[in-house]
Amino acid sequence: MNDMLETAETPAGLRRVAIDPVSRVEGHGKVTLLLDADDRVHQVRLHIVEFRGFEAFIRGRPYWEVPVIVQRLCGICPVSHHLAAAKAMDVIVGARRLTPTAEKLRRLMHYGQMLQSHALHFFHLSSPDLLFGFDSDAARRNIVGVVEAHPEIARQGILLRKFGQEVIRGTAGKRVHGTGAVPGGMNKSLAPEERDALLKEVYQVVAWARDAVHLIQRLHQADAAYYAQFGAVPSALFSLVGPAGALDFYQGTLRVRDADGTLRHEGVRDADYAGLIAEEVKPWSYMKFPFLRALGPADGWYKVGPLARIQNCDAIPTPLAERERRAFVDDAGGRLLHAPLAYHWARMIEMLHAAETIKDLLHDDALLGDERMTGGDRVREGIGIIEAPRGTLIHHYQVDDDDLVSMANLIVSTTHNNEAMNRAIREVARRELNGHTLTEGLLNHIEVAIRAFDPCLSCATHALGKMPLQLELYDAEGTCVAQLARGAA
Repeated sequence: MNDMLETAETPAGLRRVAIDPVSRVEGHGKVTLLLDADDRVHQVRLHIVEFRGFEAFIRGRPYWEVPVIVQRLCGICPVSHHLAAAKAMDVIVGARRLTPTAEKLRRLMHYGQMLQSHALHFFHLSSPDLLFGFDSDAARRNIVGVVEAHPEIARQGILLRKFGQEVIRGTAGKRVHGTGAVPGGMNKSLAPEERDALLKEVYQVVAWARDAVHLIQRLHQADAAYYAQFGAVPSALFSLVGPAGALDFYQGTLRVRDADGTLRHEGVRDADYAGLIAEEVKPWSYMKFPFLRALGPADGWYKVGPLARIQNCDAIPTPLAERERRAFVDDAGGRLLHAPLAYHWARMIEMLHAAETIKDLLHDDALLGDERMTGGDRVREGIGIIEAPRGTLIHHYQVDDDDLVSMANLIVSTTHNNEAMNRAIREVARRELNGHTLTEGLLNHIEVAIRAFDPCLSCATHALGKMPLQLELYDAEGTCVAQLARGAA
């Protein structure tokens, strides 16, 4: 927590407080609060302050390089970018339908990614808050504290993530930044000994994943009223769904559900995403703000990710996870949950589904097949949409006659959740901080709300020339002596 110097941008009579950096998230961001003399909150904003220019510097690169390049956006969810780009390039090379072996290998890779990412977020980043309390000693509120106080929980979290990474290694070639998916299919097969090694462990992994669901369920139900209202702001839900509305992380059509549960959009194809959503820029963040075109920027914001997917789908196609989804729905009395803390329960249900799906895929001999590539008539534009751990991920490319990328647009999961995160932290500040003397524990409530969305701030800051830039010059006494702004609204 740092009290920032008052500048020309801080209204008279208010003071600016910053949480900088936001901790236990992937990437760099800060939160600023404007408070009056009575510690009443007047404004809360999440600022994304790092910058990456992927949409610009992949232009001019050969299209077949893109699935490998774009995964460098992130070291936590590289498989999601790898596969979304590969799906877009499948369209470019005319591979409208992959071979069964290629599709199942990609699914195995992707569900390994979901498993390891969800385990990392829950056990390493969020469990300290949930197990020790938001106001607990900050020196204890970390993964080391969890290891000391709850060694078996910590051990299971580490081994769940390790298993997911081994699935990725077997399908992509490396645990991080592999090269398995290529336009039109896969360039790597799964060796029988790799499949057998994973099969020996997968049943224990499923059991641990189910234990994790029950752990967060107990924590949620022990203080259900608080969990249900903490940072809760109703919004639409946005995700892919598979056939018959089933949960599907790899393939499907877009579905939007209103905050009251009513279906607003159904069966929207990848190629039509731009008619469904648009983006706007605000002057205080490098991250854009998507919205539903039909509702406009003020009312059209929405949530993505586990909480959206679990409540947007009609069923989960694995039995244990479906049973837990029904318990989740029943616990809410049939109403949609909009509180950020409910993300954790939904996330563990998804982790269980990923483990079950991996188990089923490992029993499929098609994984060991040799036909891994296909193609067809070349086209100039391709769109790939996938459900990444944090939510819906869109990759859109155009390629010229020389096979070079001429346009790239990436809308990542955390960008979709931008407005939802801002609304959540404003609600938390209003309820938890208003009129109170600020302490580290109180400010941690803001971070808890952000962490619940599992934001990947590195992934979300990538568009060059589409965002505002503000420069401030301070003298030796800390006085702001000059300002320069570009792109301010």
